[in-house]
Amino acid sequence: MSDPRPESASRARPGGLGRGLAALLGEESRDAAIGAPLQDAFLRVPVRLIAPNPEQPRTVFAQRALDELTESVREHGVLAPLLVRREGAGYVLLAGERRLRAAQNVGLTEVPVLVRAAPSTSLEQLELALIENLQREDLDPVEAALGYQRLVQQHGRTQDQVAQRVGKDRATVANALRLLKLPQEGLRALRAGAISAGHARALLPLEDPAQFAVALATVVAKGLSVRATEDLVRALRRPPPAKPPAGQVRAFERVGESLTRALGTRVAVASKKDGSGRIVIDFHDSGELERLIGLIGPPAKHG
Repeated sequence: MSDPRPESASRARPGGLGRGLAALLGEESRDAAIGAPLQDAFLRVPVRLIAPNPEQPRTVFAQRALDELTESVREHGVLAPLLVRREGAGYVLLAGERRLRAAQNVGLTEVPVLVRAAPSTSLEQLELALIENLQREDLDPVEAALGYQRLVQQHGRTQDQVAQRVGKDRATVANALRLLKLPQEGLRALRAGAISAGHARALLPLEDPAQFAVALATVVAKGLSVRATEDLVRALRRPPPAKPPAGQVRAFERVGESLTRALGTRVAVASKKDGSGRIVIDFHDSGELERLIGLIGPPAKHG
């Protein structure tokens, strides 16, 4: 039996929810949903009425990925509804900013949305945006850490509570927050992808800015592994050998000068802080070695 409705009424709109949901969400359903604050509702709303999420933790959107999404939206429309809440005569985005931007790039006038019935607090807006981006792996390590930090500092969440809300274990959240202790050049390198979170954690023990700068430049220039970075940091943090007192150094230098004159070849006397040391006598060939042995004394004979 043929469908008596006009073809335009049965065809899903470009960028719509698909035929099934479009049939369920006609004009009457849409109007009813707007007036039903106690139940989430699927709607199609004008793009111009949707304001960005003010709690969006993501600050950098990769242009190439956004361009690819834009082309997908141009061809197929927005397939997954944006999550929004009502605010006055418009809506505030809770999750789906990349899809909203792609829709704006294409010039869509309407997009599918899921309207949250319950009012959304700034905490919920931040959590929803953070969770969505983490699930899609759209946040760089610094953005994720800043999102966790806001949940802790601005909203009083513990690290355990943050981990539970975003679906991570506590160690992951704690390690992410540690990254924010990096100097600015380290954070920039991490966000740019020049180093990984593992490299960043390995560099954290370097509290001296000069040492950190040297280590970071070495890691980036040589492409060091995380393990090699840890070795480099240990070497930089190792205290330099203790130097003997200046008077003791000069006294040993005079001994070396005296031995040089006496033996007719360069003699160096190296001292340590505890008074021990070593004597290094130069020789150029076997003949000179025999001469020096004769001066110092013949080797002991063993029976």
